[in-house]
Amino acid sequence: MDEIFDLFPVPFMRVPAMLDQPLVNELISHFSRQAVRSNNSSPNLSHTEMLRPGDSPLFVEAAARVTPKLTEFGSLLFGEAMPWSIKEMWVNVLDEGGRQAMHNHANSFISGVVYLTPTHPESQTVFMKSPGGTDYAFKNDHAGTKPSPYSADKWVSPAPAPGDMVLFPSYLMHAVPPNQGQRRISMAFNAIPARLESWGYGIRFSG
Repeated sequence: MDEIFDLFPVPFMRVPAMLDQPLVNELISHFSRQAVRSNNSSPNLSHTEMLRPGDSPLFVEAAARVTPKLTEFGSLLFGEAMPWSIKEMWVNVLDEGGRQAMHNHANSFISGVVYLTPTHPESQTVFMKSPGGTDYAFKNDHAGTKPSPYSADKWVSPAPAPGDMVLFPSYLMHAVPPNQGQRRISMAFNAIPARLESWGYGIRFSG
């Protein structure tokens, strides 16, 4: 019998209702007022400064709920359950018409987003293949094709509800299309493991 193997797939974790509504409401109330830093991607996108979890009791509470999931997801990436810590957190505010350009996150291994408000269907986070280096030079891309995980250039993440969280490897390219709905607020973060070891060589990280 013929077999198809998913060779070296990229993990992506979705956790519904990671944060409950009271905590979501507090995060929105507190941090939406602090999202005053402009972003080059769009004049209708702003965010807070990069903050450490200890900078706010609300972040401390959110980080405590998220961290066990980092350990679970990290075991998929590195084959071992080990301690993880969030190194920075920030809140994004995307007003109508705002967008986030394609990017990834440096100096981390797991990145995540917790959605704090409803998201318009046209503004769900889009994940993309790396722009180069691993694809064929020729493509088959027209109205008659049916994209699959093996041929598609992008993937639109599932519609999130307030409090939902997604985790993904920090190198994964992603973007947010122009927001056609009401204000979209999300909390993003980057995380690192306590250590990585490879046959006698080890490196430790401090969050």
